[in-house]
Amino acid sequence: MRWRALTFFSTGFLLFSLSALAAPKADLWDRWLPHDPQSTLAVDHGAWDEWLKTYVAQGKDGVNRVRYAAVASSDRRALDAYLAGLGRTPVSKLNRSEQQAFWINLYNAMTVQVILTHYPVKSIRDIDISPGFFSDGPWGKKLMEIEGEEVSLDDIEHRILRPIWNDPRIHYAVNCASIGCPNLQTLAFTSANADELLTQGAKAYVNHPRGVQLNGKKLIVSSIYRWFASDFGQSDRAIIGHLNSYAEPPLRGQLERTNRISDHGYDWALNEVK
Repeated sequence: MRWRALTFFSTGFLLFSLSALAAPKADLWDRWLPHDPQSTLAVDHGAWDEWLKTYVAQGKDGVNRVRYAAVASSDRRALDAYLAGLGRTPVSKLNRSEQQAFWINLYNAMTVQVILTHYPVKSIRDIDISPGFFSDGPWGKKLMEIEGEEVSLDDIEHRILRPIWNDPRIHYAVNCASIGCPNLQTLAFTSANADELLTQGAKAYVNHPRGVQLNGKKLIVSSIYRWFASDFGQSDRAIIGHLNSYAEPPLRGQLERTNRISDHGYDWALNEVK
């Protein structure tokens, strides 16, 4: 996720030009295809679940925010210990459902760890630790070693989760610590609750103004639907069809009368409780 903000529009979103920039494509890292369909191994995400329940606040505006400034040193150590435990997990020996929950929780917990390491910051995009002269944000930095392989946030999202599961709801699960992003859930993903949480995340985002807005006849959507258009069907009509499958009245009826996306935007401000 490396894009520069160009301007604002009245709703407070940030606009981005994609004429010369493109989001990372789903590019399978086949090293992570192995799994054991018969495996009964389960990863314990209890520590992450407790951390989320302690520090993620559900806002009245529908945006979940994190109390980064309030994180106790003991809870910071607990987060580090949880991530260290994930680093020792034999991922290839898990079944697919356990793997999905593993990678989603790893992505979100690593993102929180990055923010805490560099806090205070106004935006995750200010943490320029990715390799390269024009680096923007932390997404390209190799942050952990899993089964002897160094992995980055980009690896997890674009080389593992997106291509292996081929499920657009993944975008509602991974959180980039920004107001414009789908919510960081207040509980950890597990093999038992993942499908329900993915659908809940989709409904919450689509029915929130930062996901979808209709101003008169103009349909304005999150830039996620432009950056990753191929995951949502590519065309405006297909993307609107995806949105409509999760929309609630009156948005659902409004989308049924719309066939064109007019604009898109994103708010990169840190998702912190102030």
